Order: sequence, then C-alpha cells, then structure tokens
Amino acid sequence: MPLLVCANGALAHDTPDLAEADTEANKLDHVVVIGRRNDLVGEASSASEGGLNRKDMERRPMLRPGDLVEYVPGVAATQHSGSGKANQYFLRGFNLDHGTDFLTVVDGMPVNLRTHGHGQGYSDLNFIIPEMVDGLRYRKGPYYADVGDFASAGTVSFRTADNLQEGFAYLEAGSFGYGRVVAGNSADVSQAVLTWGVEAQTYEGAWKDVDEDVGKKNAMLRLSFPLGNGHAYAMAMGYDNSWNSPDQIPQRAVQSGLIDRLGSLDTTLGGRSSRYSLSAGWSGDLLGGDAVAVAYWIDYDFTLWSNFTYFLDDALDGDQFRQFDERQITGFTFTNVWDRGPWKFSAGAEGRRDDIDHVGLSRTRDRRFLSSIRDDKVDERSIGAWVQGEWKPVDALRLNLGARHDHYRFDVRALQPENSGHASDSIGSLKAGAAWVATEGLELYANWGQGFHSNDARGTTIAVDPVSGDPLDPVTPLVRSSGSELGLRWFEPKRWQMTFALWQLKLDSELLFVGDAGNTEASRPSERHGVELTWSVFAGERSQLALEASYTRARFADSDPAGRHIPGAVPLVMSAEWSADWNHGWYSSLRARYLGGYPLIEDDSVSSDGSTLVNIAVGKRFGQWSLEMDLLNALNSKDHDIDYFYSSRLPGEPAEGVEDVHFHAFEPRGVRLRLSRKF
Repeated sequence: MPLLVCANGALAHDTPDLAEADTEANKLDHVVVIGRRNDLVGEASSASEGGLNRKDMERRPMLRPGDLVEYVPGVAATQHSGSGKANQYFLRGFNLDHGTDFLTVVDGMPVNLRTHGHGQGYSDLNFIIPEMVDGLRYRKGPYYADVGDFASAGTVSFRTADNLQEGFAYLEAGSFGYGRVVAGNSADVSQAVLTWGVEAQTYEGAWKDVDEDVGKKNAMLRLSFPLGNGHAYAMAMGYDNSWNSPDQIPQRAVQSGLIDRLGSLDTTLGGRSSRYSLSAGWSGDLLGGDAVAVAYWIDYDFTLWSNFTYFLDDALDGDQFRQFDERQITGFTFTNVWDRGPWKFSAGAEGRRDDIDHVGLSRTRDRRFLSSIRDDKVDERSIGAWVQGEWKPVDALRLNLGARHDHYRFDVRALQPENSGHASDSIGSLKAGAAWVATEGLELYANWGQGFHSNDARGTTIAVDPVSGDPLDPVTPLVRSSGSELGLRWFEPKRWQMTFALWQLKLDSELLFVGDAGNTEASRPSERHGVELTWSVFAGERSQLALEASYTRARFADSDPAGRHIPGAVPLVMSAEWSADWNHGWYSSLRARYLGGYPLIEDDSVSSDGSTLVNIAVGKRFGQWSLEMDLLNALNSKDHDIDYFYSSRLPGEPAEGVEDVHFHAFEPRGVRLRLSRKF
C-alpha cells in the first residue's frame, strides 16, 4: 500500500517523506495525503507536530521563499538584510539566527550548514521553488529519535512533487521592480515519471539608495520509477543568485535625518550564492519492514559583504567585511520500520561529511579586499544511529521509547596555525512519550526528550583571537538540550480541530563561535517555558479559519548582574488566516501575523516594540487560466522586521561608538499580479 502522509501529523510509520510503491502491481503509485481536516487522533505522537499538503499551501501570499517556514505554527521568518540572504527565524522563544536549533530538510537533504561562514546552522531556502513543494511535515521539541543536530526547538521537512497532476506556468510582476517566471510539469517516460520545474526572478526592492538587483535562477529535475519491490527517484537541483543588501541601520541616523528609514549607510553591501545538488532515494519492503533510503551530494558557494558597525573598529576604511563559504556535502539517511500489531519498531542511521575548502572572514572596503581575518579549511564528519519502539498495551494507549547516538569529528587547518587542530565528541540522547485516546476525537500526550546542536568546528580548535592574538578557550563541540511537553489534540469532524501544548526546554551552558568576528564568546545556560494553541475552524467545504498563538517565557538560568532576559527572544507570536473559495471561480485569503515586543539586552531596559504584518490575496479562475493579486503589507505598516541593540560609530562620533537600536524596516505596501495557466 502507498505511504501515508499525514498533513497535520506524522508520516505513517514515522518515516521520511518519500512515496512508497505499490509492491503488488510493481508500478508507480500516487502519494495519499491526509488533508488538514482529517483526524490525527491515534496517529500523531505529540501535540506539536503536523503538516500541510499542496492544496493547503497554494493560496498564501509570500514575500520570499523563506516564508514557507511560517506554515509551521509559532514560527516567524523575518529579514535583516537583502532578500537573497537566508531569513531570520524565531520559534519557541529562540532567536534562531538563520537556523541554529531549527532543523530544515528538503527530500531528505539537510539545509542547515555546519561551520558556515555567516552563522552556525545557516538555512537558506532560496533554492526551493515554492510551487514545486508538495507538502511539509513539522515537529517541535527534542522528542523524536530520527532527528539530531539542530532539532532542539523544531524540525520542518519539505517534500517536492513526485508527480504533478497538471503542469503550470506563472508570470508575475509587481511593485518595486518585481518580476518572476516559473513553470513546471510531469511527463510519463516509459514506466517512469519525469518532473521538472524552473524559476527566474528579478527585484529592485523598495529601498531609497540601494537597488537590490536580485538575479535568482532555480531549476529542478526529478525522475521517479519502480525499482525492485519499491519506488525510487533521482533528482538534480540548481540555484544561483546575486543581490545587493539594505542591511539594518541605527535608529539615531534616521532620527537625525541623515538617512530615511528605508535608507542605507553603506550602499556597497550584498552577496552571491549558489547551490547544486544530486540526490536519490528508494522506499519499499526490506527485511519485512518499510524502508526508506536517501543519498545526496551538494556543491555550495557563498559570499556576503556586511557592515554593522560602520567606523567603530576602523575609522579610516570602515568596518565592512566579507564572509565566504565553499564546500561540498555528502551524506545519507536510512530508516526501516517494522509494524507488528501492538508493537512497532523503528531503526535508522545517517552520515554526513562537510568538506569545506574555504570558510572565513576578511576586511573589505566597497567590496575590495583589504586583509584576511580567517581563511580556513575544514573537514567535519558525523555519524548517527537511532532506535525507537512503540507499544500499544490497549487500543487507546501508545507508549514509545527511543535512543540516539551521534559522533562528530572536526579537522581544521586555519590561517593562523595556532587555531588548527583536531577534535571529536559524542553524545547520546533518550526520548520517551505516551499518547492516550481519552474519548473519541480527543487524545492526550506526554513527551520528554534530550537533543543537541553542534558548534562551529573552528571554535572546537581555537586557541587565539585572530584579531587581537589574545588566548581563547575552545567551544563545547556538542551542546545538550532537554525538554518535555504535555498536550492534547481535539478533532470534531467537519467542524474544527485544536491542539494545545505546555512545554519547557533547557540548554546547557556553552561557548559560541561568532562568525561575524571570527572568535568565540561566552554564553549562559537558558530555560524556556511556553504554551501553544492552534485552532482550525471549517466553515463549510469552501472556507477555513486558522488561529495560532504561542507564548514563551525565556530566561538565562544563572544569575548575572547584567540580567536574565535573553535578547531577541520573542515572547508572543500570533497569527490568523482565513481562506475561501467563492462562486464563479473567485477565491481569497488573508493572513495577519503579530510578533510581541522582545528584550534587546539582558536587563530588558531596551526592547523592541513588536510588529504586525497583514497580507491579502484575491484571485479568479477562468478555466485553465487564473489571475491573482497579492497585497503585501496591506496596511502599509512601518514596523520593523527585526531590532538589535549594540554599539556602532558614525562619522564624527566618539571613538568608543554609541549604543543604539539598529533595525530593518518592513518593506512598504506592495502589489504583485500573477497570471497563471494550468495544462
């Protein structure tokens, strides 16, 4: 039978997102998707997991591909730089930077990049063509044995289309020089199915003195076919992009009239990035179980010019710097699940190697090289294995227990010989959970688990500050987390469904490697407690209202005169989305997202004001044609995407600089029109 994808819960048998073949007929089969309305009681293992299918995802207007993660309840994606850079993510009281503690996977391939030139766990989703995404699965908390590094706060797995039911072509144009062309289709080739997608985008941006000049190109090609007693695929993906960056700016520069809130102090910032990958997967019957195997190769290149402090460190040439990253990634994942009535047993393994030719940091001026700070070669390898068992002593009760072990090896050849070396570390993680169907349509959950994230390999061997030459302590290679949760899921057919969770998560004390400085800095142990609520109301067959709210109390766990508040920890995330199909081919959607104000320094004496963003889409179908209008930032809010508080120096200011709020504003209200054709 085909693999069952639960669009508001786990995949059947807790396996990765890969369609399974019809073994009896030995032919390709369709993936069966359970939509948002279906009952997951008795299927999901926690209240904090779920998913969406293609239909659920096709209407929401998005400013950029990184907004895909906002389909995960409680996740917010913002931007503090140009649209070509990875988004800034927030979840469960974490400022996740560009992905640390939030694992992102596409068809079994990891997106998070270890020991990245800009930040640990960097997750850039620009290589995804949103229209080629067939669905996603999300899980929050460290309760799942089949995921390890970066998964403490949550995991989202995207699956691309294995077989498009109809081809499409979109032509888009909009405000601020936005233009985009995207197309995709599937075709039968003997017993196989060939699926392809292409995308090209340009964008000038809304900024006063920076033309973003985005030049993005994407392509993917996927061949799916029967193989043995299962189903296989081979896929190639390619992404190339270049852009200019309007970075965050100091509040005092706007208040003094030096620049507009949409202005820039350094107009030569920007970047370029590329990602090319080959992957293959197989699913089918193996040793009496349902097996899934994926292997991948990724070639990645990245360059980014930034300037956050202007003239604080160098009064003559300025503080602009270039971060770079050139690597190849190879890896595999394997899972097998045996379902034997009241018992279900899962086991798996994964391995990964990041062969990084160059990763580092250099001083620049107007993108011209001045001097090197770091230029390192890194070989980072990991291997992990896991097991998990589920037992149903009675039909209404499921108990599960899992264990995982991971081993890492770091080899660094640094520009400064003192910072070269080798390091290794291992970590074990235990998981446990229970699910009880209290009554028809209502299930209660209890979960506990340990997790971890890896630190930057360069920090594991560091001995001296690359700028000052001062001695430094190496970082903790693998950092422990632990969390627990109580939750419920309540489903009323054709009416509504609700999930509710009370959770807590703790992180051990650690040292962090700071990519923007090329050195390490001390951090502190932390603890977070939160509550989450999601509620979907089905107003007939043609409309739906979804409400989400997440509140977190995030604090450092130790005492320090600086204070216990965690800078950047958003306490409240709320969203409301309404979508409907109307008569005569009309359809519409509206989404509002609110981020509560958050502390910018440890004593909470400086804080963000929070933000509200509203996007609207209205469209009409004309047979195979459709025309849609997206209204982004519909209320023309002047709130901020993100705020920081730190010292910077403008010309004429004291040498020690000025502490100030630095922000990146919302893009003004914009209109985008989409003409589409299905075939």
